[in-house]
Amino acid sequence: MGETEDFLGSVLPRLTEADTALHNGDAAPRIAIWSHNDPVTLFGAALMGSGWTEIRPVFEWLASRFSNGTFEYEVIAAGTSGDLGYVVGIEHTTASVGGATPEAYDLRVTEVFRREDGEWKVVHRHADPMPDSDAARRQLERLVET
Repeated sequence: MGETEDFLGSVLPRLTEADTALHNGDAAPRIAIWSHNDPVTLFGAALMGSGWTEIRPVFEWLASRFSNGTFEYEVIAAGTSGDLGYVVGIEHTTASVGGATPEAYDLRVTEVFRREDGEWKVVHRHADPMPDSDAARRQLERLVET
């Protein structure tokens, strides 16, 4: 296996576990996969943050809004260079937001990783709805309501 394949083999199962858990109300795996060492940045589909002290509460709040979730990551591109790596993909999610009926939606996502003590940790995430995705827009509106 090459370096990028090893990287994907390490991070994809953890990303899938973390985002499945997040969409079922549990932020712990998402918190565990992220670096707690600044600089870290979040340009989320619904919320943004810079620095671990801003980002952790965002993940906890998101988890409190989600339930009944399923999650799948479709990789479009990935690569590594030394202790940095990235994954670009489409997240296919079905979840209930704020108790509403579960609805499927897709987000475009870029995540940047830094190797820390031999483990890949997320240091940046940028996510936005797929163009012309009414379902994603509805879900994002539900997230920020109340």
